[in-house]
Amino acid sequence: MRPVAVFETLADSKRKPEVPMEETKAVTLKPIEATPSTFKDYGQVIEASPDDDEFSPHDAQLDLSKGIPRFYIMHIENRPLTFSNITHHASVTQCLGSIGGHAWYLGVAKPSIVESDELKDNTGKKIVQSRCGHSYVPLAIDDVQIFKISGSKFLKLNRGTWHAGPIFKEDAMDFYNLELSNTNVIDHTTHSFKKDNGVVFLIDD
Repeated sequence: MRPVAVFETLADSKRKPEVPMEETKAVTLKPIEATPSTFKDYGQVIEASPDDDEFSPHDAQLDLSKGIPRFYIMHIENRPLTFSNITHHASVTQCLGSIGGHAWYLGVAKPSIVESDELKDNTGKKIVQSRCGHSYVPLAIDDVQIFKISGSKFLKLNRGTWHAGPIFKEDAMDFYNLELSNTNVIDHTTHSFKKDNGVVFLIDD
């Protein structure tokens, strides 16, 4: 007998009571330096290349096909080395990099989107339907990894890669960001580790 998928809508998840503050625990993670090999499960690390190089698999492999691309500079203040929420975008790749090459951090987890043709083959895992319309498997605490990005490089996140950040030690930083014009309006799915898992993450660096 084929296992039956367990579905839950975002509205259902919002009805769950939050974990009491006294039951919230801190999980401390040490960052890994982001390199093309260490970050390959989540996207790409793009570093400087000679001006006359032609396009290759080492360049950012983008999917901006579902809307109008938006390339802009974000000014972010007060992002200390802790987080409890993590987000994914189901319809677009995303590029993030710090202006000036200053060090920063990103919490990530592998994509867990369940495509419509995969639902019938689900192995009994809980599936949540996002308010954005797609389905996904909620994250576990052990799914999260922390990366440190230093120097002249940027990250390309695969479609659906969960991410928390940018996070940094400075009071404020500027980042360039490539996504779609309406990504943060119609394609923004968030998992709360504090509410659903009773956990906040701390970065030890």
